[in-house]
Amino acid sequence: MIEDLLAPLMFCTVFLCIFSGYPVALSLGGVSVLYGIIGIYFDLFDVHFLQFFPQRIFSVMSNYVLLAVPFFVLMGTLLEKSKLAEDLLLTIGTLFGRFRGGLALAVVFVGALLAAATGVVGASVVAMGMISMPVMLRYGYSKELTAGVISASGTLGQIIPPSVVLVVLADQMGISVGDLFLGALTPGLCLAGLYALYVIAVAWFDPEAAPALPIEARQIEGQSLISRVIKALLPPLFLILIVLGSIFMGVATPTEAGALGAVGAMILAWLNGRLTKNNLEEALDDTVQLTTMVVFLLVGSTAFTLVFRGLYGDVWIEDLLVNLPGGKWGFIATSQLIIFILGFFIDFFEIAFILLPLLVPAATLLGIDLVWFAVLMAMNLQTSFLTPPFGFSLFYLRGVAPEEVKTTDIYKGVLPFIGIQIVALIFVATVPIVTQPAQMWKTVQEFMFDKEALLIEECRAECDSDEKVKDRLLEAALSNSGMNELRIQCKSECEKSPEF
Repeated sequence: MIEDLLAPLMFCTVFLCIFSGYPVALSLGGVSVLYGIIGIYFDLFDVHFLQFFPQRIFSVMSNYVLLAVPFFVLMGTLLEKSKLAEDLLLTIGTLFGRFRGGLALAVVFVGALLAAATGVVGASVVAMGMISMPVMLRYGYSKELTAGVISASGTLGQIIPPSVVLVVLADQMGISVGDLFLGALTPGLCLAGLYALYVIAVAWFDPEAAPALPIEARQIEGQSLISRVIKALLPPLFLILIVLGSIFMGVATPTEAGALGAVGAMILAWLNGRLTKNNLEEALDDTVQLTTMVVFLLVGSTAFTLVFRGLYGDVWIEDLLVNLPGGKWGFIATSQLIIFILGFFIDFFEIAFILLPLLVPAATLLGIDLVWFAVLMAMNLQTSFLTPPFGFSLFYLRGVAPEEVKTTDIYKGVLPFIGIQIVALIFVATVPIVTQPAQMWKTVQEFMFDKEALLIEECRAECDSDEKVKDRLLEAALSNSGMNELRIQCKSECEKSPEF
């Protein structure tokens, strides 16, 4: 009887400790030790499991993929501390300010760039809240729209590469960081686009809520404006494109690209005369704090997973999730609901390190694409961080918002963006191809161009076929109406080729 209860009790105990306010890393480690002793006492836990613990800790400390985390964090904090991010926001605001809703659009645009630079929700929300909120309120923007667009744009750090969140997800799920970056790019950019469309709609139907800047506020025009845009916008944008491009093209690993981004941010700060000793120390201090938190969480979660599996908790979780009503979709709905609720109370890293080792085996058994599942999880947490009354982004913004902005203004402002998030989440859930850019592009090609011709060229390229084989393939294309049948025929003809 007790052997069936220990694993569920261990799972509940760790969350009870976390919700009571005890440090998460210590909760994981302490509960692991406690239930390991109980298991040994009742002869339900093999003490030899503990021999693997030092090896696992060493593997955490030597994890090359996770080395990307401090690099990306340092890159983002350097851009923030050197006020390059502030220059970026003010410049884009000046560029768009002549249009209704221009400042809000600038926040969305810069939010996406800061997300790509920092990858940390808190940093993005706080930075934009401190910089843009006073300016938007000064020029007559509604409190609700101001709070909503800043909170929502800040959460883009969850989903737009090179997000730290995505690096951790990829590591914990055992998938390629580059594949996850590619899979998250389209949903992230589409989400930013939907935010921008909402701002445009508000500016169109309610001009007083999102006015254009007055003429006196648009002092920079012509050549001066162009010069400012080139100086403030192009260098950070170029840096982000280099970092992402090097990963997507396979030139550099995410860790190498992160190091490149950190060095690039230092160079930009130095060229602008802002690489001071204080700025560098503050950026390094923030990086060390976040990295240390991640490492301690990883060590604690490693201990938890080891003991939990030793008590056959992984079998319990697997049976529970795999046998849910609805099969694959029942599992997805249940797991996403759990993640959404936990996102109110505990940080992303804690959710990733505790839940993912338990969810991934079940997802693999059900044949779920892990890249798609990871993107769903990131977008789901985004929604959770925005949802009142416990959303983390709301707390971050509340901490830097002026006194005239009430908590109710923030809650009202985020509601439309939560709706947009839910629509985007449902779309990604029902159209998984958006997380597979290569397959999506192939589908677009097949839709826009001659399907048979594309398939013939594809088959010819695979088997390096000669002109005679080309003729046979063309004949097969003309004689088969269905694409599946055509693919089978093409494969057969390729195998007949002397070069095959």
